[in-house]
This record gives sequence, structure tokens and C-alpha cells, in this order.
Amino acid sequence: PGYLANMSERWGDYSQLQGQIVSGTVASHVGGTATVNLGKVEGILPRGEQIPGESHRVGERVRAIVIEVRKAGPRVKIVLSRVHPDFVRRLFELEIPEIAERVIEIRSLAREAGYRTKVAVSCFDQKVDCIGACVGVRGARIRNITDELGGERIDIVRWNDSLQVLVPNALQPAEVEDVILCPMLGRVIVLARDDQLSLAIGRRGQNVRLASKLVGWDIEIMPRSELDEQLERSVEAFSRIPNVPDELAENLVAQGFFTFDDLSIIEPDHLAELGGGLSAERCDEIIAFADEEAARLEEQTKQEKQQREERRMALAEEDQEKHPRRRFTTPPVAGGETAAASTAVTEEAASEETATEGATSQEEAAPEEAVTETSTEGEESAAPVVSQGGESLPEAAEGEEAGE
Repeated sequence: PGYLANMSERWGDYSQLQGQIVSGTVASHVGGTATVNLGKVEGILPRGEQIPGESHRVGERVRAIVIEVRKAGPRVKIVLSRVHPDFVRRLFELEIPEIAERVIEIRSLAREAGYRTKVAVSCFDQKVDCIGACVGVRGARIRNITDELGGERIDIVRWNDSLQVLVPNALQPAEVEDVILCPMLGRVIVLARDDQLSLAIGRRGQNVRLASKLVGWDIEIMPRSELDEQLERSVEAFSRIPNVPDELAENLVAQGFFTFDDLSIIEPDHLAELGGGLSAERCDEIIAFADEEAARLEEQTKQEKQQREERRMALAEEDQEKHPRRRFTTPPVAGGETAAASTAVTEEAASEETATEGATSQEEAAPEEAVTETSTEGEESAAPVVSQGGESLPEAAEGEEAGE
């Protein structure tokens, strides 16, 4: 009983640390999971709770947040995390006194660990610059946080209760032209210039994704020309619904219902309100039609995608037949038929190269023989050499002497 009471007491002590930052030393690192010595107890830092790209060495000091404390038999198991959004929140409280003293409040936070974090802050004292206080003199405060997070980028924006102001702040550093709210769908349509689209969306949609998490609304970014085209297509599509007047189609589009998929999730009460008092049966018929049409369009999209894939494969096979792959383009693989085939090709190429070298050497030898024969014939046709007293003089020279 005394042992169980002691364990319960330890569990109660460490359960109070849940949600708080703790610091310890890495005791071991096995299979990607780090065991951190926290003093009287050890904490587990799983691979999934580590910042992507970071590695921990034995003896290294690390800071993490406690996300779970549970009993594991006679022991207390503490699970740590460095990717949880609250880890950034606690780091802000440690590094920025104004946040710890509740002068500045973190209103919302969105994070993709290891890449980027957006923090929306507000201040109760109008004389205090909440963003400047978080950044610090020459960026000293925010630099300490980014260093702890391994260089993770942090965007600090000013909170505003109006979405018309908050959404453009959340999409910084991009500049937007207009913000259109669609309350029934919880969607925000943001209009941006063509030169600001890529900046507003971000790399792989990261900027708009984090901004959407920060404000709590779905954000869709498009240029004004695309919005005008979408409005025309949507009104035309909704007008094809049986017994739906043009006025209702325009009202639906004005509320942000652009597709049959959007219309299929509308509440019947909202539809009746937009339709000027439609009956419940009529609303159910419109929603059912939209649901069927959305399913049909989805199936059509799948078929078109499959057809494109089949055409791509057919073109690839046709190109392969017209332009077969040359030898030696695929590296030989050790073992198996591929290695044997590669060896056969290599031996065949070597024999061809040897034969080519032999033919070349024969061709080179033939002129040499011809030159030798020619030189021999020239020597036979020339005047014979006469030996006199050990000196060799040609007969032509003797003729010249006789002439003299």
C-alpha cells in the first residue's frame, strides 16, 4: 500500500506538469525515440513529436512540452513533444515578459512544425506595440525562439475581431484587394492581384493554409477575373435545377454557393429563406437534386482523370516503341536475369570492339606492307653498291669521276 501511495503521489506531481515546458538531458536515442532524463523521472520524446529534420545526441539538453502523463504499471510515463503548438506558446511566455504578465495576449496560433508558425497577438494597453514587444530590440526575443525551434519561421500578426481586417493580416506579407465573407459556408473569398497570388498562397499552399487555421475560416484566394467567371458558371448551373427561379440562383451564388457540392450541404431553413419562403418539400427536392448532381460530376471527373492517365500511358508505350532504349542506359543489377543480360550485352560489345580493332590494325598494316614493298623495289632498281677498300660508293659516283 505504501508503494502504491508513493506511485500515486508521483503521478499526481507530474500530472500537474502537463502543458508545461520541461528541460532535461537525452539519456538514450533508440529507433528515433529519445529518452530524456528529467531528474527523478524519465520522459519519452517519440519520433513523431520531434521537429522534422532535427536529431538529438546523447548528453544534449533539450526543452519540450509535456503532452501526456499516464501510469504504465509501476511507473509513470511522461510523453514530451516539440511539435505541439502549445510549445511555441510557452516559449513566447518564457521569452516575452509582456505575454507572461498578460499585457499582451496570444489570441490564435497556427503551426506546421519545422517550417512556419503564425501567431496573432493583441494588447490591452494601447501604448504598447504588441508586435514590436514580441520581436524585441533588433529581433533578439524572436531570435531566441526561432533558434530553439531550429530556424522555424515565425510570422507575428495583429489580431482584430473583424474578419475584414484579420484575414489580410493573416495573409501577410501578401497584399489583397478585397475580402468577401460567406457566413453560411464559413468561407472567405480573398481577391488578389495576379502578381500577389503566389505570395498569398505560399509554397505548397502553406501561407493560406496557416492563415485559414489562424482565423478559423476556410480561405479561397483568386483574382477578380476568375471570380466573375465563377459567378456566371454557377448561376447558369443552378438555373438548370427544375423549378428554381433565377432570383434564387443569384441569391445562392451571392452567399458563396458555387458548386452543387456546396448546395448539397445547405440547411433547408437557409434555403427556404433565400428562396423567399419555399416549402420544406421543395427545399428537400432541391437539396436531393444537388446531391445527385454533385455525385455525377464527381464520377465524371474520376472517369476523365482515368482517361487522361490511360492516354498518357498509351503515349508512353508508343514513344517507347518508336524510340527503344539504347544499351547501357540502365545500370546492371547484381544477380538475376538483368545482370546476365547486361553481362551478355557487355561481352557482345567487347567482341565487336575487338573485331573493330583487329580490322583497323589490318588496315593500318596493309599500307605499311605496301610501303615496304615499294621501298624494296626502289632499292632493287637503284644502282648497286660496290665495295672498294672497305668503302661503299655507288656506281653513279664512279661515273661522275670518270666523266671528270
